[in-house]
Amino acid sequence: MPTLVLIPGLVSDSSVWQAVADASPLPVHHADVTRDSSLPAMAERLLAEVDGEVIPVGHSMGGRVALKMARLAPDRVHGLVLADTGAAAARAEELSQRHAMITLGHEDMSRLVDVWLPPMVHPARHGDDALMGPLRDMVLRAGAEVHERQIRALIDRPDATGLLPQLDCPVLLLVGRQDDWSPVSQHRQMAGLAADAELVVIEEAGHFAPVEQPAAVADAVAGWLGRRFAEVTGR
Repeated sequence: MPTLVLIPGLVSDSSVWQAVADASPLPVHHADVTRDSSLPAMAERLLAEVDGEVIPVGHSMGGRVALKMARLAPDRVHGLVLADTGAAAARAEELSQRHAMITLGHEDMSRLVDVWLPPMVHPARHGDDALMGPLRDMVLRAGAEVHERQIRALIDRPDATGLLPQLDCPVLLLVGRQDDWSPVSQHRQMAGLAADAELVVIEEAGHFAPVEQPAAVADAVAGWLGRRFAEVTGR
């Protein structure tokens, strides 16, 4: 029976995927990607931590780690869930912004949250303390050192676009309708490159779709697992 490896994104933790974990018909492993300085190192650690078959489930940066796991161990990766993410290498215009955010994080993490977090969620939710408060606390818990380590890993990320046509496992792509950072169009392109991909757009959600609309995301993942892995989920 495969294990769902739940991989959070930048300055995020297991709470991002908690609704999916609670609804999963398969065993789950909550990934910690705060310790390593590159996406390949994160992927290698997770493959070493979990035995046997895996279905990596990655949000944002975590989706890129999931793709790296598929490249490193295609015989073990039996499916992929990629949420609010991408596959391309860093763009030249991205680098100055990333470096500026590293500097800001070391100067004042609270200010970094004020700048970085609101564009990551649906604009209508910016004043929603029940959503924004826990997200803010999560980023502050991660701290400046983890933030820098993960940002540098993203700057150095490999281009995984060429991997998508080579995948021989089913892929579920999830994206918030209002995700302006990793937009719907980007996920449509990725779905078009993979041989066996489904795309689900999560309504009324931005980049943090698994947190903004946890029930919709959990239902989408559980439904896909039931359709594609009925022999092991019992559905």
